[in-house]
Amino acid sequence: MSDDDGCPVPHGDRRRTSRPGESGGAPAVEVLDGVWHVRSLPLVRQVLREADATTQAGFNAEAARKGLTGDHPPVLYQDGPEHRRQRTATARFFTPATVGRRYRELMERRADELVEGVRATGGAELSGLTLRYSVEVAAQVVGLTDSDVAGMARRLECFFAVPLDAARPGVLGRARAVVRSVRPLWAMTVFHRRDVRPAIAARRREPQDDVLSHLLEQGYTDREILVECLTYAAAGMATTREFIAVAAWHLLDDDALRRRYLDAGEPERQSILHEILRLEPVVGHLHRRAVREIVLEDGGERHVVPPGALLDLSVRRANADPVALGEDALELCPERPRPRGIRPEVMSFGDGAHRCPGGFLAIQETDVFLLRLLRLPLEVAHPPRVSWVDLISAYEVRDVVLRVRAGQECREPSPASTAR
Repeated sequence: MSDDDGCPVPHGDRRRTSRPGESGGAPAVEVLDGVWHVRSLPLVRQVLREADATTQAGFNAEAARKGLTGDHPPVLYQDGPEHRRQRTATARFFTPATVGRRYRELMERRADELVEGVRATGGAELSGLTLRYSVEVAAQVVGLTDSDVAGMARRLECFFAVPLDAARPGVLGRARAVVRSVRPLWAMTVFHRRDVRPAIAARRREPQDDVLSHLLEQGYTDREILVECLTYAAAGMATTREFIAVAAWHLLDDDALRRRYLDAGEPERQSILHEILRLEPVVGHLHRRAVREIVLEDGGERHVVPPGALLDLSVRRANADPVALGEDALELCPERPRPRGIRPEVMSFGDGAHRCPGGFLAIQETDVFLLRLLRLPLEVAHPPRVSWVDLISAYEVRDVVLRVRAGQECREPSPASTAR
């Protein structure tokens, strides 16, 4: 879609997280070193929706399964009837009605407090704020509410931290590698002792309406609950933190888009956030293992994926598929037309059996925070730093240094923006 087609937001705001070497010219289906790379939107969607055709192979699932013991593998690594049963049982924690009734007040209160801190001090580094905010919200959903939230945020950040530099040769390099490998294990141990065990003890005494109480009711052991809590932490804390940062980056760098966002009602604001998420999917690739033959048809070409093959599904490429979404698919357009049945964020929350259940929660959480933050007269001090986590093909946005412009007033909320 071009600007002349009626979109009220001028085009030109493009993907900020482009990865070096990322090319838009690769074919829709390609086999490289035995891995089937699938890049078109229709084909990525097809693979994700054929639940009986594949098993989870992303997020280190195949290696993790070998080390797991007990009767309850994490829901992220499950497939088939047990996965569907567990997803159905926990879906109630993530419905729009539940999010609005149980968590919105917390989101608003914490967002008000954090934004007031930015105003009072004249600025902040955004990724630190968003970590604390996303951890506190997700902790309520999961049930990790019996420990210090700030400490839990630090422990989780240490656990999920991935070193940016490669290991150096020599004794010192090997020593650093050992330290890096031990640090997440230490952080997980402390997270278990200080955050998970107190929550388990409290819910054994008095069950609550949260994920942790549900797991106890299902007979999960303490170790199984720890692994599940880390899974929810990755999905509900780490990824939401990154999206809030990249969405703020877009909105602070585009005055027209920022004005439209602040003047809009909630549905329109969320459509803007969905379009940013389409353009900037936090998890860029999903991986599946074929358990039966899969036929992929791309135009006049027919590709037969054999059982046992590993599939690399490019969410980043599917979300910018020029055939399905227009030649300007690498530009931000909240009015973008989509094929029938395609959600506004496209594949950013996945699709099919493993579609992220917390999608509405993440968008609501982001909107509540940014609506308050962007009323401040802010500017980004310098371009943020983008790095990559290869294990989950995800970006990390850091050094988002915000400054409050001196002498400028905060923007008053419009009637539309305050209406729900």
